[in-house]
Amino acid sequence: MRAKTDLWLEEQGRLTEPMRYDAATDKYVPIAWNEAFATIARHIHAMDHPDQAEFYVSGRTSNEAAFLFALLGRLVGTNNFPDCSNMCHEPTSRGLPLSIGIGKGTSVLEDFEHADMILNIGQNPGTNSPRAMGTLRDAAKRGARIVVFNPLRERALEQFADPKSTQDMLSKGVKIAHLYCQVKVGGDAAALKGVMKLVIEAERAAKAEGRSGVLDRDFIAAHTHGFEDFVADLDATDWADIIETSGLDRATLQQVADIYCEAKSVILMYGMGITQHRHGSENIQQCVNLLLLRGNIGRPGTGISPVRGHSNVQGDRTVGIDEKPTEAYLDQLAKVFKFEPPRAHGHGVVTSIEAMIRGEVRVFLAMGGNFVAAVPDTPVAAAAMRSVALTVGVNTKLNRGHLVHGKEALILPCRARSELDEQDGVLQSVTVEDSMSFVHASGGLLEPVSPDLMSEVAIVCGMAKAIFPDRYTHIDWDGYVADYDRIRDDIEAVYPDLFHDFNRRVRQPGGFRLRNPASERIWHTKSGRANFLVFKGVAEEKSRNNEPKVLRLATLRSHDQYNTTIYSNNDRYRGITGTRMVVLMNEADMMERGIMPGDKIRLRTISTDATLRVVENLTAIKYNIPRGSVGAYYPETNALLPLSHHDELAETPAAKSIPVLAEAMG
Repeated sequence: MRAKTDLWLEEQGRLTEPMRYDAATDKYVPIAWNEAFATIARHIHAMDHPDQAEFYVSGRTSNEAAFLFALLGRLVGTNNFPDCSNMCHEPTSRGLPLSIGIGKGTSVLEDFEHADMILNIGQNPGTNSPRAMGTLRDAAKRGARIVVFNPLRERALEQFADPKSTQDMLSKGVKIAHLYCQVKVGGDAAALKGVMKLVIEAERAAKAEGRSGVLDRDFIAAHTHGFEDFVADLDATDWADIIETSGLDRATLQQVADIYCEAKSVILMYGMGITQHRHGSENIQQCVNLLLLRGNIGRPGTGISPVRGHSNVQGDRTVGIDEKPTEAYLDQLAKVFKFEPPRAHGHGVVTSIEAMIRGEVRVFLAMGGNFVAAVPDTPVAAAAMRSVALTVGVNTKLNRGHLVHGKEALILPCRARSELDEQDGVLQSVTVEDSMSFVHASGGLLEPVSPDLMSEVAIVCGMAKAIFPDRYTHIDWDGYVADYDRIRDDIEAVYPDLFHDFNRRVRQPGGFRLRNPASERIWHTKSGRANFLVFKGVAEEKSRNNEPKVLRLATLRSHDQYNTTIYSNNDRYRGITGTRMVVLMNEADMMERGIMPGDKIRLRTISTDATLRVVENLTAIKYNIPRGSVGAYYPETNALLPLSHHDELAETPAAKSIPVLAEAMG
């Protein structure tokens, strides 16, 4: 099975019974649920220290299961909660609060109906979040100007036809991008600083001529901190550095600034093209700076809008999946569940792999996901995972993580959210939180594919009962499984402000929105205001871009792909069929390296350590992408991403800016 492709693994269909790895036959064989839970308990009890366990969570996990999993880990005694958000929007969770006091977006869908400018940065919704395309189409049709920052020309951001619209399907669809800016990989912060320099210049010119300025001076005075230092830094930033680093000329940046200054209400939406950089957190802070200049947060038609992927990656964080939990959360957990939770910060994804490399991890429990395929430094991470005494995957289908496992391994099949979840004769529903902080119920309609499946909630509770047969008996694990309302009651007890009256409100049509103070212009920052934050890394990025022959690789997903799950080897909007082993290159970069379209090439990472990171037999494809930038699919090229190459604050792997050499294979 290790020799099979990820697509082949996906095509094998659903897992239907719990399995254990049998080393004698090198196969997975069936195991009873109680034996599987007993195996987990045995390994947990054999640990020398609670921090030898890692509790990994995928964003598909429901609020109810995630809340209990967070509780279970802390009952074991650890805050080791590596989470899929560590690899995507952790800069949002860590960097955004420094700007506006919360690690969540401030916009809701209704705001998109009133915005007259939408700035889409580092995000290709046609592939990554197709539901957003309908929102962008509607905005474009009513005249909102959509400005795109993206290294690649993406089809859906140029023109989009809604398949539900007869008119769209009979025509060429709707033009989406009013202005398409092809920034260099890693050039977003420089481009934003250029736009903001021009906005400040427009303000000064207006004042000099006795006209009204373009800034929202009242908002800046009443609601922000650090404006003077921010402007001084813009003045000190050299235009040559901005243009070289961003890959955009001043005329293009002037167009963006003009549109921004003319717009009454602006939304900035961004994806992993912003977060997965060494300066991902600071990229986001520059996005906020731009919005603050004209008061584009906290009123209708405005806001910052991170576009997350998994259905509950934001909700898992909200209900306790956090390696750096707040003291307030831990205090409430102690009060509600009558135990003293660990206070020391735990491991995220990068630090969990580092702990495995040091031989400090004995148990790895994964609620969903495909950890080994998703993380950086694939061969290094795989070798580290094989050193773990027990690995456990709670999944619906086979994936690469089941084939790169510990000395002992379990696969625990769970019900999909699309399936009916009946407990004690009563249908249950779970809840999820979307990118705009709305919490709603989710229940299945299909019969489970096997009677041997358990729900995620039941699996977590089964593990807990096996690990603690005689401890924490005041926690009613069986009661949680029988009635998910009881879980929601305890979520409310731990988070009384956010989840007050949880069970009633979630039964309302559409659910409810968690309070977002920044949306109300209430800033839970140290200054008590929204902060203009200075970024001094433009010159640094310029020097990186000037390294001879070094290209900046952005890893991408195809249209027929969802995170690490591969549905076909085609990428219809980019015109690629039958293979994923490709590199998208600028024609001039190809010629400079003696590479012709269709040639087999290798990519080799430039790194400060001694590890050789190479992916070979990639087909070079001429593509509309800026010089110095290349694109290739993940997880196929994750082996090129060093574990140490990550955002400094959030430790999110910098998968959108890997320094590589492209070489023709002889």
